[in-house]
Amino acid sequence: PKNRRAKEEPEIIELAATDPMHAMAEPGGALDPPPPPSPAAPTPPVQWPKDGSLDPPPSPSPVAQPPPVEWPEDGVLTRDWVASFTAALDWCSRSIPPDQLPSVLSADFVRRLVVAAAVILHREPNIVRVDPRPDQSVVVVGDVHGQLHDVMFLLRDAGFPSEERIFVFNGDYVDRGAWGLETLLLLLAWKVFLPNCVFLLRGNHESKYCTSVYGFEQEVMVKYKGQGTQVYRKFLRCFEDLPLASIIAGCVYTAHGGIFRGAVVLPSKRSKRAKKGHKYKAGPTDDSTTLKLGSLDELLKARRTVLDTPYEGSNLIPGDVLWSDPSLDKGLSLNNERGIGLLWGPDITQQFLYTNNLKLIIRSHEGPDARDKRHDLLAMDSGYTIDHHVACGKLITLFSAPDYPQFQVILCDTIYCSA
Repeated sequence: PKNRRAKEEPEIIELAATDPMHAMAEPGGALDPPPPPSPAAPTPPVQWPKDGSLDPPPSPSPVAQPPPVEWPEDGVLTRDWVASFTAALDWCSRSIPPDQLPSVLSADFVRRLVVAAAVILHREPNIVRVDPRPDQSVVVVGDVHGQLHDVMFLLRDAGFPSEERIFVFNGDYVDRGAWGLETLLLLLAWKVFLPNCVFLLRGNHESKYCTSVYGFEQEVMVKYKGQGTQVYRKFLRCFEDLPLASIIAGCVYTAHGGIFRGAVVLPSKRSKRAKKGHKYKAGPTDDSTTLKLGSLDELLKARRTVLDTPYEGSNLIPGDVLWSDPSLDKGLSLNNERGIGLLWGPDITQQFLYTNNLKLIIRSHEGPDARDKRHDLLAMDSGYTIDHHVACGKLITLFSAPDYPQFQVILCDTIYCSA
């Protein structure tokens, strides 16, 4: 199966989904009948080779191993360099065992690329503003989970990042797929090359917990062996620098999980015992009876530089943004199934859109396997679902990894409070 794009409001936004029927459908949604088959050409008679041999034709020569990828002396990436790097990643993924990857991508090279990208990401706010010009389009991409070849196809199919085409990736680049390291390196290279045209947001799998459970840490250790620990630590540091959300064209909010709770002011235990006055403490509430919707200003001020987003305490907003899920039930409630984040209903989507003058929420986080367990929401059969359609706009879940998951992990995608 191949990735396909589906248009959604506003017109500048393209969703990089996984809809196998999209290429067959007309704009109105109808499918044209297939054309009648062409008359078959007559089959030529089988002839015995003149030399009497039945040897098969020679196979094409194998593609030679590319030289080790070098970091530019001036640290400036070019489009030709990114193209050559992409070709090297493709060759490595098809032609050599994983533990031979350092023969083309040295550990030192990987560290330099990751650090260069992390420096750029660190300067970005929690919410990146993407304000395209009239001649620019924006492509939003959901989970890709280490599916390198599908990401390369997606970039070719949608059109590579450029001054005319901006990409917003909605997190979950690693784990479960076999090439999480190569996939993330490719996207980081595009970020370094075109920092104002490629935006990488954090997903829940860009964390120490998930990567230690769902495969990425083991992948790095297999590929880089003795240097694997140092390489893995560089990736973890980069994860902390990834922004949490984006606002596109002033009217589209994107985040991996979705919306988040606000801070609540509660009297401290000390203030209850005090005879004079009250002392208050502020922080996101973890009491379902006092949950309220958070503001964009609160999201901007949240501390995102954590290896694992907390499920308790005062810094709950990052965990909400990365782990929350939509529901058809009204209101806000704790996401007990995952043990972290929230569930929110259509009324909360309406409130969030109205309050922030938005038209569309694009989130990811739930693939076909997750939706199979949630019979109240639509199945993830076409790469995206419209989960809420309210007066102010829509909520869309976008998933861009076809054939997901490539292999199953016994543990559920859940963080428990006892972890």
